[in-house]
Amino acid sequence: MTEEIAARTSHGVCDPAELRTLFLFEKLTGEQLEWLCADGKIEYIEPGPVFHEGAPATCFYVLIDGEVRITKLSGGTEIEINRTDFRGAYAGAWTAYLGDNVEQNYTGSMYVTRPSRFFVLDAGTFARMMRDWFPMAVHLLEGAFYGNRNTNQRVAERERLLALGSLSAGLTHELNNPAAAAVRATSGLRDRVAGMRHKLAMMAEGKFTPEAFVKLVRLQEEAADKVAKAPELTTMEASDREESLGEWFENHDISGGWDLAPNFVQAGIDVDWLETVHGTLQECPNKVFEGAIRWLNYTIETELLMNEIGDSTARISTLVGAAKQYSQMDRAPFQVVDLHELLDSTLVMMGRKIGDSIQVVKDYDRSLPQIPCYAAELNQVWTNLIDNAVYAMDGKGTLTVRTYKESDCAAIEIGDTGPGVPDEVLRRIFEPFFTTKPVGEGTGLGLDISFRIVVNKHNGDIRVESEPGNTRFIVRLPLHTENPAPEVTDV
Repeated sequence: MTEEIAARTSHGVCDPAELRTLFLFEKLTGEQLEWLCADGKIEYIEPGPVFHEGAPATCFYVLIDGEVRITKLSGGTEIEINRTDFRGAYAGAWTAYLGDNVEQNYTGSMYVTRPSRFFVLDAGTFARMMRDWFPMAVHLLEGAFYGNRNTNQRVAERERLLALGSLSAGLTHELNNPAAAAVRATSGLRDRVAGMRHKLAMMAEGKFTPEAFVKLVRLQEEAADKVAKAPELTTMEASDREESLGEWFENHDISGGWDLAPNFVQAGIDVDWLETVHGTLQECPNKVFEGAIRWLNYTIETELLMNEIGDSTARISTLVGAAKQYSQMDRAPFQVVDLHELLDSTLVMMGRKIGDSIQVVKDYDRSLPQIPCYAAELNQVWTNLIDNAVYAMDGKGTLTVRTYKESDCAAIEIGDTGPGVPDEVLRRIFEPFFTTKPVGEGTGLGLDISFRIVVNKHNGDIRVESEPGNTRFIVRLPLHTENPAPEVTDV
């Protein structure tokens, strides 16, 4: 106990007969009760704190008279989880018998609400008592504790592998699209360059005067520049322009002009610019002029294909960057990060699963500071929450990802427009192995893992609010964390 608490504590006489009236000790022998009184002590504690969550667990407390309240931290705020005056209620270092295999810190805070009397055992004494008096019970408890932890760890690892497999398949699919587009564009570019070489040989045969050839090169540069600055057109606008250009080509005896029109429209070229080309090359024979138009078409197609290759490779680079951000490859487990980068990388990785029928709405508070966290594990939380939202909407609806500041926490909402969560499910939604998905589609650990990552590792809070058409999982994470939870393997 702290000096402040000790100053408000006085000691009394331990009576073995009184200890026997407490349910924890009613089956002990007289000799054992005498031992407890000799090694333990009676303490009177005035209203106030007794111990705080996260502090080293030094004592095991049993309430004899009075009242206590137990709290836990959630999102930086203390939440009362129990208030009792039940004689024999216990708290404190009750896992001391598990030894160094378990972190021996208080898992909550305890306060006395009125003058109270306790039987108190030192943690080491309590551990020795348990092992000496109840060796079989200790072995059974250890087996249950470690067995449950190992089971959760193995199932959690399988859950991660299943999620990773799904995301890997999605990423492979997403990478395949731009890669295939780049391959197709490269093949097309090779054909266009070959065509340009052939056309250049024909043009060099003397059909163009040196002056006209210089003008054509200048027009070629203008066409390439127009491709880079081409405006986005609606379907109707593009159709109207294609019709105008097709008619212009037809009126100027350009064979296959209707096939050329879409390329020129995509390059942002209109009839006025083509009139400029015609005026510049009007002294050339019509067949030579048609060759010039096709030379410009090769230029436009080449620029468009290079743009497609550039867009495809940029997409590949973006996907690889998102994968590295998502996996936190080559980065420290605990770091200070921008939450929005984590959310964006998760959305990219889950793009295929989200699909085209779900609209993604991002409402980010960009003023949120970076926060200290286990980044890769938070990505696992976003994955689980987004996956549940997509499943709830049956692949069609609106997925909303929102961030904002709430007190000293960053709040992250994952919302969906699904049918909502029934009340009987809502009460059990964070229980391990509880799932509403069909057999084989879920293990029931996704939300349990998310809860432990947020609450146990980040001292945060996660809850759900649901009504038909509006279900929101709300995660709150402290903006400042001085002592992060240690790495554990069972989340």
